Amino acid sequence: MKILGFIASPRKEGNTAWTVNKILEGVKEQGAEIQSWSSCDLDIKPCKGCLSCAESGKCVINDDMQKIYADLKQADAVILGSPVYMGQMSGQAKIFTDRLFAQITPRFSPRFKEENAGKKLILVFTQGNPDPEMFRVYFDYTKKMFQLLEFDVKGLYVVSGLRNEPAHEKKDLDAEMKNVGALLTSELRAGRL
Repeated sequence: MKILGFIASPRKEGNTAWTVNKILEGVKEQGAEIQSWSSCDLDIKPCKGCLSCAESGKCVINDDMQKIYADLKQADAVILGSPVYMGQMSGQAKIFTDRLFAQITPRFSPRFKEENAGKKLILVFTQGNPDPEMFRVYFDYTKKMFQLLEFDVKGLYVVSGLRNEPAHEKKDLDAEMKNVGALLTSELRAGRL
């Protein structure tokens, strides 16, 4: 079993990285294999909209997303973490999401492939604002968008109030995030997801 984490933050050791890494720790403690990617360490260019992938099934942009495509195919689940910027996911998360087009397509698409459907996904948003419901409309939209792309969204977590207290200092957050990873792993193993 393999779980892929993607940290879509410009801050290499920020709140989003800490949170996604805690979930992955919970996964690893359950004996599953993990792979973590950080947008800080990658050169991922925006989608060109050239539609070459519609014909070949492969993206023509030769960048670090090619490595991620290979890991995505092998992953049983994905954890996507993003800070909230301007009320929505970061630019890094949006570029990552757009580039999924080369492999992941909705059921109504003529390029739909059943083997790409049903990938488990956990969404994690971190924000400075103390109200976890402040951007709920956007979070719900994002969840629905990933469901439309045939992901099986198993959870959406909002870690809020980080303006004055970083994630690693929040009481019980360490255990809570590890538990998210442990639960995902045990449910995948049991075949309940």
